[in-house]
Amino acid sequence: TSEAEKIDGVVKIFTSKDVASNCHGVVFKDQEVFTSKKVKRIGDPIALVIAEDEKICSLALQKIKVNYEKIEGIFDPIEAMKDDAPKIHDGSNVFYHYKLRKGNIKKGFEESYVIAENTYKTHMVDHAFLQPEAGVSFIDENGRLAVITATQYPHYDREEIAHTLKIPEESIRVINANVGGAFGGREDITLQIHLALAAHTLKRPVKIVYSREESFYAHCKRHPITMKYRTGADKNGKLLALEAEIIGDSGAYASWATNVLRKSGVHATGPYYIPNVKIDAYAVYTNNPFTGAMRGFGATQVSVAYEQQMDILAEKLGIDSIDMRIKNIFKKGSETATGQILTEGVPIEECLEKVVNAMTYYPVREGAN
Repeated sequence: TSEAEKIDGVVKIFTSKDVASNCHGVVFKDQEVFTSKKVKRIGDPIALVIAEDEKICSLALQKIKVNYEKIEGIFDPIEAMKDDAPKIHDGSNVFYHYKLRKGNIKKGFEESYVIAENTYKTHMVDHAFLQPEAGVSFIDENGRLAVITATQYPHYDREEIAHTLKIPEESIRVINANVGGAFGGREDITLQIHLALAAHTLKRPVKIVYSREESFYAHCKRHPITMKYRTGADKNGKLLALEAEIIGDSGAYASWATNVLRKSGVHATGPYYIPNVKIDAYAVYTNNPFTGAMRGFGATQVSVAYEQQMDILAEKLGIDSIDMRIKNIFKKGSETATGQILTEGVPIEECLEKVVNAMTYYPVREGAN
């Protein structure tokens, strides 16, 4: 950074050596404020240039030289689960395993008249909110460090700032601006700590606004999930067994993966009663962009699998796919795979019937049971 620091108008360039505690993360402290030794994904922050204007910042960034040593990466979560795969962090790349067991899965498949077995994959998705990450930080009239930004978790942000700067939480104010679009994409730290560090160190106001490209690099994505499903039913279309292996690509950092993959496992059976269930859901580190919160929180992805399984089973049995669903759908008093008894607010059958009746393009269900 020495050449960049000589440029007139550059106030300071921050790197990992300027951070009191160089780690953060909403569940696990596995992210660095600035990369110290190892880049784990495209988008890892290495340096922050504070200058008098944007043009000087851009010029200084061009003068910063980084020497990289190429190391082997891993981008397939299934390959990353192997013992000999390159490790993203210390220890196994598999950092979370959710297990769900109900009934006798072996007996359930033995009694099944038809079985559908398939693998489904969903892809990574960006939230693509209209306004990029932006914020202002300053020392307020009471001597407290203030950070104004759009965030979904101002209380967590304050904890993270206090932890990394090693200053008391009560000396920090996080003021939530109009959030606008977020959809889960503003639940992790992006520029909050950088803003706070600069204002706290320099004792002057600091403003950061990400470009659209920087925004894409900085925030999390929806988890791509690979789902291996095996579902069995009797000759009348009643579901008897479901076994699923769900593998979530967490990218380089954990973020909310433990919650997301747990919810994928909990919702893996969909809105259907199934007496015999075996679910294994895994969160896996790779060198891909990190994934985190996004609308649905893991329940969205598994619907791709369990609903296609229902269509396939209905086709195998020659049963109308809507009738197949109604035979198995949750009703008041139903028991979920986790053992919860649904005592109220279960109007799914009524909703499905009304949707079907309103569908002008749905074929006439002649001969349907």
